[in-house]
Amino acid sequence: MSISKFLLITMVLISLFVVRLVEADDDDNNQVVNTAAPEGAYTPTYIPTLDCGAACEGRCRLASRQKMCLRACGTCCARCNCVPPGTSGNQELCPCYHDMLTHHGKRKCP
Repeated sequence: MSISKFLLITMVLISLFVVRLVEADDDDNNQVVNTAAPEGAYTPTYIPTLDCGAACEGRCRLASRQKMCLRACGTCCARCNCVPPGTSGNQELCPCYHDMLTHHGKRKCP
């Protein structure tokens, strides 16, 4: 009799776990973007996020001061959700990344 109780409790716990996973997946897929866009314009149903760690590693792989480059790039990527392609230049492809300045008026993002 104790084995049947154990199986019943295990099945209930597994069912609750599966229900929670399904609810969490539904929450992740329902990130709605502002719908006040002009007619015919592309409006995504979710906001894609960039893997800043991988993007900044690629951007800073040739930098002489890698830790500083990765820290600045990570900050810029988190704020702009964009990192220009390549190891340098191309900043005009990410306007937010390009326009971010330090308190000394220099470009913040590598």
